[in-house]
Amino acid sequence: MKLHELHPAPGATRERKRVGRGHGSGHVKTAGRGTKGQKSRSGGNIRPGFEGGQTPIMQQLPYKRGFTNIFRVEYEIVNLNKLEEFPAESTITPETLIERGFVDTGSRVKILGSGELTKPLHVKAHRFSASARSRIEAAGGSVEGIQ
Repeated sequence: MKLHELHPAPGATRERKRVGRGHGSGHVKTAGRGTKGQKSRSGGNIRPGFEGGQTPIMQQLPYKRGFTNIFRVEYEIVNLNKLEEFPAESTITPETLIERGFVDTGSRVKILGSGELTKPLHVKAHRFSASARSRIEAAGGSVEGIQ
């Protein structure tokens, strides 16, 4: 096979449409652009998003921009200084935190390490920060993750 023998497959290419080149072309007079108006003129194109001078929708609704992850999981935050209010050796679960009013009903709980913990507690929560986990264990308590 030689270079001059290479051709596209039959039907892979088509002839360029030649508009405004006489009656034989089938695209005479308005050349397939319709009659009058900005889009019929040469150079008459408008940028994407242009709405004829009206304030574009993307400027009217800036709060519509961005992305909302529908799978996002929200956690209620509880710091260690709140856990200090419980008696020593007590078991703390999301239900006990709801009873005390620290978190809302039905929410997931994350324990953060802000504050000091001086007594051993057994804490069950959905998430723990690394500092909270180490401080609870350093005080002689235990942590347990729940689903």
